[in-house]
Amino acid sequence: MTKKKTLKSELKRLVMHHSRLFPDELYLRLLFNLTMDKRLNLKSPQTFSEKLQWLKLHHRTPRLTTLVDKLAVKDHVRQILGEEYVCPVLGVWDRPEDIDFDHLPNEFVLKTTHHGGNMGIVICKDKATFDRGQAQSKLAASLATDVYYRYREWPYKDVPHRIFAERYLGDNLVDYKIYCFNGLADCLLVCTDRQKGHVKYFFVDRDWHVLPYNENSKYHAADFTLPRPDCVDKMFEMASMMSEGFPFVRIDFFYVGGRIYFGEYTFYPASGLDPHKTPEFERHAGELIEVEG
Repeated sequence: MTKKKTLKSELKRLVMHHSRLFPDELYLRLLFNLTMDKRLNLKSPQTFSEKLQWLKLHHRTPRLTTLVDKLAVKDHVRQILGEEYVCPVLGVWDRPEDIDFDHLPNEFVLKTTHHGGNMGIVICKDKATFDRGQAQSKLAASLATDVYYRYREWPYKDVPHRIFAERYLGDNLVDYKIYCFNGLADCLLVCTDRQKGHVKYFFVDRDWHVLPYNENSKYHAADFTLPRPDCVDKMFEMASMMSEGFPFVRIDFFYVGGRIYFGEYTFYPASGLDPHKTPEFERHAGELIEVEG
């Protein structure tokens, strides 16, 4: 790492550590510059990353809070898609020490309602060897994390911090993440090998052709050998319906045993701070997001 990168990394760490000291716009400008290595254009945003920062500041409607709450959103999905698309909930608790492990099945998943990524998820495949203390510590750390102040993602500001258990859907799940623009389901990000510890990401179109949207040079089109599942058209149809009225949202699904399960609404993938997206993606997705800037 060069001296410049080391300095920027340290500055970013300090800015995020003292995030509560900064007003929203200034904080996002600093974070954007330190992560993307360029200035944030909020007066006339053009790229996908810029427009996500604009949406953080200006697209703030109460229903977003319900949709990012990983537990509350299930009722919303039941109403518009049906019960069969919702992963069953096995229990809900306010604190890690309240979790009733004895009444959970041998396999289950614990999640916090407000936190994404690995920090808010604990997987149990065998209760006999499951480290309950370690799980409780991880969940406690997740409950204490304020996503709003960390990345200024406004919808998370008022999400109640709780823990819930879901049914374990199985090993080697593939994530199907559809990028949507006010009802237009445009492309799909396929995530494979998540449970092997080295996730592979491939953007594809509806016809399963790999798109040049990710700079990760380790994975090229030739490496994408996953067959096109027969559920893709249905996923695009559902995502289109679920995304109407939102300038941008990513709708995530799983496909297990011939069944589609809803994953989550994601309004700010990587918080709009992913330097690995290609200029082609930034330009294309940016053109599809309509803002008033």
